[in-house]
Amino acid sequence: MRFHYRAVSPTGEISEGDMVADTQRDVVGRLQAIGLIPLEAREGAGASLGSLLTRDLLQPTNRPPRRTLVAHVRQLGTLLRAGLPLDRALAILSEVAERKAEAEMPRRLLNKIRGGSSLADAMAGEPMFPAFCVGMVRAGEMSGSLDQVLERLGDFLEKSEAARNKVKSALFYPAIVLGACTMSLVVLFAFVVPRFRPFFEDQQVVLPLTTRALLAIGSLVEVYWWLPPAIAIAAAVAGIFLIRDPRQRQRWDALKLRFPLVVEILRKAEIAQFGRILGTLLKNGVPLPNALKISGETFRNQVLADAIAGVTAGVKEGKGLSEPLARAQVFPPLALRLVRVGEEAARLDDMLLELATIYEWETTQSVERILAMLGPALTIGMGLIVALVIGSIMMAILSVYQLAV
Repeated sequence: MRFHYRAVSPTGEISEGDMVADTQRDVVGRLQAIGLIPLEAREGAGASLGSLLTRDLLQPTNRPPRRTLVAHVRQLGTLLRAGLPLDRALAILSEVAERKAEAEMPRRLLNKIRGGSSLADAMAGEPMFPAFCVGMVRAGEMSGSLDQVLERLGDFLEKSEAARNKVKSALFYPAIVLGACTMSLVVLFAFVVPRFRPFFEDQQVVLPLTTRALLAIGSLVEVYWWLPPAIAIAAAVAGIFLIRDPRQRQRWDALKLRFPLVVEILRKAEIAQFGRILGTLLKNGVPLPNALKISGETFRNQVLADAIAGVTAGVKEGKGLSEPLARAQVFPPLALRLVRVGEEAARLDDMLLELATIYEWETTQSVERILAMLGPALTIGMGLIVALVIGSIMMAILSVYQLAV
């Protein structure tokens, strides 16, 4: 198997080439054996057609993808752990970047650091870095363990990206089925059903109710085909403006928590992310109140974010974490029990990470179950609609035939 690698020497010289090996781990081991610091080792001497389409055609050129954040954090931690100074490590990241947009970010960080800023302050000015990344890096700088913090941060970001990609891959098949069903219905009602209208009108017979309804729908679709897309676009634009209004977004977030199926997945996903970020921050030395504030800001649901803000106030009063969380009524009993056990055993960071692992697994299982049912449900629904259309038309044809006989 051929791998394409990038590595840097202890003096900062960049090397790039191809190597035949059984696994990626073998490539890394060989590079380290000859005194090189591996930055990247990917399968194949060149990019595949799928990666070219994704990276070069579908990805905007002026916006680095999320995987770039994972790569930069991991590579920066590797270079610092190898003993390179921070400015030289950032310069190398800029030099090895494949695209211009990916090279700009480490170059901006380098300019800010040379101007006297710390790495955390430089990252705070970059939209690419979430607040928890900045908080972890600041804690690593204060404790003198920046390379270790970056390694843990890279692990966290990689797991998050893997989970995100898994959900996207699972959504691919239902999205194709939904699109095919929609196009089939449009063709059926806009082109097929209206073709039978002149035949039935010439016969002067009373058609079954279902046939008349289908012909009416076909006429509407044929004339007002532009109306559904216009309504969808208008609804999307109105939704964007409403979500930007804090009060309307608060109402929408509260409404989402009332749907039984949505609330199960939403709450578990939010709790998993919260536990992972809070546990990682605590493990890297960030004080609990600061870590809670940073973790609460990552909530996408404003209702849950406000609840965690109240928990943060309770922690500052010295009430621990489990008691304010129980009063907020946002965590399920299992999560509260794990937090309480972690506090009692003085291992809150480890228990939060364990909690995150549990709820990440449960979220993945819930999403997979729903998506597994969605594809067959769409297919069956499409089959029933086609059967209804064909049955209605056949009933009308039989009525005309019986009248003629």
